[in-house]
Amino acid sequence: MNRVLVTGASGFVGAWLLRALRADGCDVVAMAPQRPAEALPGVTWATGDLRDDAYVASTVVAAGADTVFHLAAVSHVPTAAADPAAAWDLNVTATARLLHHLATRAGATLRRVLVIGSGEQYGRHDPAAGPLREDAPQAPRTVYAATKAAQEVCALQAWRAAALPVVVARSFNHSGPGQDPRFLLPALVRRALALRHAPPGTPLPLGNRSPVRDFLHVRDVVAAYISLGRAGVPGEAYNVASGTGWAVEDVVARVLARAGVQAVPTEDPALVRPVDIPWLVGDAGKLGAATGWRPAHALDDIIDDLLHAEAH
Repeated sequence: MNRVLVTGASGFVGAWLLRALRADGCDVVAMAPQRPAEALPGVTWATGDLRDDAYVASTVVAAGADTVFHLAAVSHVPTAAADPAAAWDLNVTATARLLHHLATRAGATLRRVLVIGSGEQYGRHDPAAGPLREDAPQAPRTVYAATKAAQEVCALQAWRAAALPVVVARSFNHSGPGQDPRFLLPALVRRALALRHAPPGTPLPLGNRSPVRDFLHVRDVVAAYISLGRAGVPGEAYNVASGTGWAVEDVVARVLARAGVQAVPTEDPALVRPVDIPWLVGDAGKLGAATGWRPAHALDDIIDDLLHAEAH
């Protein structure tokens, strides 16, 4: 990769990806609604709305990228549920627009287009089957998951019809410093730290305690994306996952222990999501075989980095 185009560049994962790409010496063009206040040096910002056809077309031409990372999305499940039309517009229609202009305007220099999907696309499965592989049936249960499944259909159609070198990542839960506190791990860390000086036994409110999730550090996710940008096979989908499942109640216990807080987890009905999938764990063997990628961080590393970031 030499010249890279990144959509959603001002978001949580986008910010980490920009740093990694610049560290690798890539020239980066960043697409986002607005330039961050503390923009990374050496990145060219092209600000605008992915729903604006002229903006997307002109940016694709000007970027002259050999690799594209399409991260832009409504990624918060309740936000997507609250405004499904907006989620479909950005996650699917804007993706179709971007892919169309890449196919018609990007030229022969384009080597790979990485489109970021989600492990949520799989929906409910029996844990007895083991970590999910890419051939597992998809049965999305949320608006967010449905938009990501549709985005993948759109992306792979562009590969079949126009030979656009699309590679799809299905990313399972990931976290790290900078993630929106509406997401599980940063929310738990923030709530735990707020109770650091509370008496032992103080309730810690949370939603469903039983769902099992697969967690990766954002550093490992970015490393997986870059590896797919280099070596992913066009037309293929790859899980980005650790292969290890953690029940939410066990995650809470780890957060409390590492924060040194003696609170009591207490289920709050207002925080319970009825469409939560009971178990969602992925098998990333295909990704490892194609690129050599392996996760380098454990759940405790994510928690410790979040605790450190909140403290500073």
